[in-house]
Amino acid sequence: MHYWLVMPAAGSGSRFGDRHPKQYTEILGRALIEWALDPFARDPRCAALVVALAAADAHWARIARRVSSRIETVEGGADRSQSVRRGLAALAGRAAPDDWVLVHDAARPCLARADLERLLAECRDHPVGGLLAAPVTDTLKLCASGTGIERTVDRAGLWRALTPQMFRYGPLCAALDAAFAAGRSPTDEAQALEWTGAHALRVEGSATNLKITTREDLALAVALLGGQSSGGAMRIGSGFDVHGFGPGEFVMLGGVRIPHTHGVRAHSDGDVVLHALCDALLGAGGLGDIGQHFRDDDPRWRGVASGGFVRAVLAMLRQRGLAVANADVTLLAEAPRLSAYRDEVRASVAALLEVEADCVNIKATTTERLGFLGRREGIAAQAVVLLRQAQPP
Repeated sequence: MHYWLVMPAAGSGSRFGDRHPKQYTEILGRALIEWALDPFARDPRCAALVVALAAADAHWARIARRVSSRIETVEGGADRSQSVRRGLAALAGRAAPDDWVLVHDAARPCLARADLERLLAECRDHPVGGLLAAPVTDTLKLCASGTGIERTVDRAGLWRALTPQMFRYGPLCAALDAAFAAGRSPTDEAQALEWTGAHALRVEGSATNLKITTREDLALAVALLGGQSSGGAMRIGSGFDVHGFGPGEFVMLGGVRIPHTHGVRAHSDGDVVLHALCDALLGAGGLGDIGQHFRDDDPRWRGVASGGFVRAVLAMLRQRGLAVANADVTLLAEAPRLSAYRDEVRASVAALLEVEADCVNIKATTTERLGFLGRREGIAAQAVVLLRQAQPP
């Protein structure tokens, strides 16, 4: 079988209380929406993925290069149901009326593969379709007004609706259109079908299929996704590099030219920040060190920009299914001072590593005038990186 995926992602996430919509909050090096899309982007049965974004969305472009090239975007609507309908409209002419469409929340990053497989298997021959759901386990209290508890609600037979929800393309489009014509806004796809007299199949899903609503939910998601990402996918590496000063009027740090009273003695451009990063990346990937790959007696590397080393190392990591989650760099020098250039260096390093700027940290310290660094005879840097499993192309 094959199916289509629609993801409404036009919400502002106002309850989340962040400077950007919650679906773009990053955990373990990836935005929530990336985690949410991942099971479908990896599935060859998924014919296409359509994401409905807010008209003024300024965040998707920053992660677009990290997600599957099969993902399409459309402008979302005023609420979830309208965004879903616009996503469905983008499939017109491709999806047949009887084709299956899955709708999944952008703020549900913890969908287990087993739950997806169970939904597909159990709904495949059902006349309507169905949704993942989890039984209500807490005692429920009715508080109709104020803070007073009026009564305890019987939880027998109550289930929490999860996503994905899976319905035929034609009936789902018709159900949403009928709801809008009646001035109604369903809170999920199953409700729209219910209003037409159809009844969806309940497929038991895991309670770990969290919908991130508040910041407290993030800690649970990190724990769950961190566990899923174990088994060698999360890898740490460290690197260190040092160069002595020599004739010149600038030094290269993180790919940025910084004026100084001296240059550095080096075979390449002597960028200690990028050299330390390369060693950290290679170490995390189990790929040796920078000297093995870019020998200082090889004329090919004479005077070259060290950004090329970083790009070459990232290509090696991609072959092993690894990508950068975050990097932390410390510059050790009495001079030049980094403060005026810190943001520029950070942005440059983030662009080279293909991550957001907030996934890179740049620090600087001195050695309190001790040793060769304290005597201003050279400059050094150390770096630590975390690698994660790469998003499939």
